[in-house]
Amino acid sequence: MHKIVSIIIYLILPFILINTAQAQSKLAALGLHVIPYPQEVTINGSDLVLTSPINIALDKGANQVDQKTAEMLKVELDKKWGLKATINADNAESSIILSRKASRSIKDQGYSLTAATGQVRISARDEHGLFYGVQTMLQLIKKNDGEVTIPGIEVTDWPDVKTRAVHYDTKHHQDKASYVKSFIRDLAKYKINMLVWEWEDKLAYRSHPEIGAPGAFSIEEMQEFTRYAREHHIELVPLVQGLGHVSFILKWPQYRHLREVADSDWEFCPLKEGVYDLLFDLWDEAIEATPGSEYIHIGSDETFELGHCHQCQKKAEEIGNSGLYHTFASKAAKHLKKSRKVMLWERPQGWEKNRSPIKAMKPDNDLVLTESYSYETPDFDYAKKSKALGFELFIYDPNPGLQPLFLPYYFRYRQKKKVDGTVINSYNLLSSSVESGVFDGMINTSWDDSGLHNQMWMLSFLTSAQYSWNAQAPGPEEFNQSFFASYYGSGATDMEELYSLLNGGAYYYAWTMERNVWHHGEIGKTHLPDLPRKQFIEYDPYWNTEYKQMVEWSEKENEKMTRALQIIDANKKRSLDHSYDFELYESIANLIRHTSLTYLDLSKLENTIKEAHKNAFLDRQQSLNSLNEAAGIVEATLSRRDSMYNGLVATWEKTRLPKGLSTPEKQYFFKMDRSRHFANRTADMSYLIYDEQLLDMEGYLERLKQYISQFQIEY
Repeated sequence: MHKIVSIIIYLILPFILINTAQAQSKLAALGLHVIPYPQEVTINGSDLVLTSPINIALDKGANQVDQKTAEMLKVELDKKWGLKATINADNAESSIILSRKASRSIKDQGYSLTAATGQVRISARDEHGLFYGVQTMLQLIKKNDGEVTIPGIEVTDWPDVKTRAVHYDTKHHQDKASYVKSFIRDLAKYKINMLVWEWEDKLAYRSHPEIGAPGAFSIEEMQEFTRYAREHHIELVPLVQGLGHVSFILKWPQYRHLREVADSDWEFCPLKEGVYDLLFDLWDEAIEATPGSEYIHIGSDETFELGHCHQCQKKAEEIGNSGLYHTFASKAAKHLKKSRKVMLWERPQGWEKNRSPIKAMKPDNDLVLTESYSYETPDFDYAKKSKALGFELFIYDPNPGLQPLFLPYYFRYRQKKKVDGTVINSYNLLSSSVESGVFDGMINTSWDDSGLHNQMWMLSFLTSAQYSWNAQAPGPEEFNQSFFASYYGSGATDMEELYSLLNGGAYYYAWTMERNVWHHGEIGKTHLPDLPRKQFIEYDPYWNTEYKQMVEWSEKENEKMTRALQIIDANKKRSLDHSYDFELYESIANLIRHTSLTYLDLSKLENTIKEAHKNAFLDRQQSLNSLNEAAGIVEATLSRRDSMYNGLVATWEKTRLPKGLSTPEKQYFFKMDRSRHFANRTADMSYLIYDEQLLDMEGYLERLKQYISQFQIEY
């Protein structure tokens, strides 16, 4: 029988290998990981060996943009591969030729790349295509037996979607200037060409200086970011929220009269002229801060209170809430369209689905609609109608990450059922949306509601970069491996396991204590074990019974985070790209592990008090020892929390200003917003341990020590 099985395996093994190879992309088969994957790839020769000195040739009279591209290539060859290069205009003697003399068949932003006969040639018709060809070339280089090589290859490439945007949300934090620039460089490497920056109070507005937070970037600093982004072929688009999401403005008492609802700072009233005077000031400064950009985004989503004030109620009887919304959008656009295309969060034909008494209340068709869900109409009927009316449409890839710490890349929970994660969801959404041919752009949104570090979004951003550039790129399984190899380097190990552990750990963290209660409803509440009392150490032994399942879950999560920390430590010892990420992962894993250990400590605490109670009649000294041990457990928990939290803050603040920063010139004005965002529960980063602070273990320890002192004296 074994012999027959062996023969069968022997016979079918070649077919298994062939099928596996066919399932793998041409580049992955060579151990290369290019993101986004090119449209057309042909492997047609032996590897080219790259050695110093390398001559990079540009067309005679090349413009400054192309010269900058060549300079970037020169720097990267030296920095990454130790290859020294010069730039000249002699094609014959050059190892790398960058040319704008491309065939007319090359599409906008597209390029051709050929590596053969001792040369690499990149040709494009526009400056963006030349830059993108260089980014692909840099990802094709690898080391073989100590030699730096690029495969014999022909690539013809172009984007499926012309505008590929990342939404950068800094409403609850401010990154340092050095981080902003490194973020721009990373996005450019993967052919993202628009950065929609929702900065809220992170711009130092001149006209209304109170609105800008302490330490906010000046207009001149934003202009520098805009210039730097343009050098990397990215348009920086300001997003200053309009109708809703304006707590950063309306929290100030002097603007209270502009609110839709007096007690809510969330939303403007669209019928008050003072609203527009204020917003026009802020928007004009945002335009000044981003010179040369084509777009501005005015947000205006989640208008929870729209139509509630007396004035709006009366007007809504005539035009409905949708009419109120589009009244605002029209007034805003009339002012802004003098210099910018106006983007807002609006769905294609969303106005057809409202309950307005007048269905004809439509927005101007030169607005850019940046919120579109394919699952509303699988045939893209609404999108096609809006496109026919002249609207510019963006695919909206929300990649939701509302739970704290990390994104649900590999799995999510819906009604306690495990479902696909955001990588699969983005792939499904983008591949179908791109194939429809309806959309002009794509925007990946990264909401700052729960206070994730921005680096936690990188897999999300690159997923959108891949499938908006090339909807036919290899599927999520290969892309997943390509991401780790491309972003961290081929030496990164066990990354898929690490991401899965952090994915699950973030859910554990969110579902413990009282975290995220506003998003998830009744999630339960954690209490502390009963304090001992009176002469015979009376207490109510309910804690381990009540929290039995949580203790069991915490034991498992502790093991998982121990494993996560092992993977992180192993990768920290390697020379990897983006090594800072592993410091962030370590801080997150430590926070999750501390949470699990806290539950285990509380379990042990009650058991220790139980031991003290059992000995109360037999050995009072032993009871005292147990009580002191119980106090030591609480002290150790608090000490671990302080050490973990301080380490996390120090790590995150390597790239960020302190959250809730005040300066000698200006105090930070903290007020919780209407949506009670997880990250806005406290002015500083203690929002991450706030629920544990609510337990008041310090007060418990003080009362326990008072009892111990009384027990020693009286009993």
